[in-house]
Amino acid sequence: MKNSLKVERAKKNITQGELAEHIGVSRQTINAIETGKFVPSTILAIKLSKYFKVRVEDIFILETND
Repeated sequence: MKNSLKVERAKKNITQGELAEHIGVSRQTINAIETGKFVPSTILAIKLSKYFKVRVEDIFILETND
């Protein structure tokens, strides 16, 4: 799954640590999401979308092998 979390974070000019603190996860979790090593739970994806005031689909892009 691709994501634009790093882009959204850059728009707000916040660090991974700042975002992690606000959302209630570790900085390592944010890093793992950004690098594609971790797919967040639905709850975490919704928290991130609410923080950035965008739709979940605006941050996370499901790749399919059609």
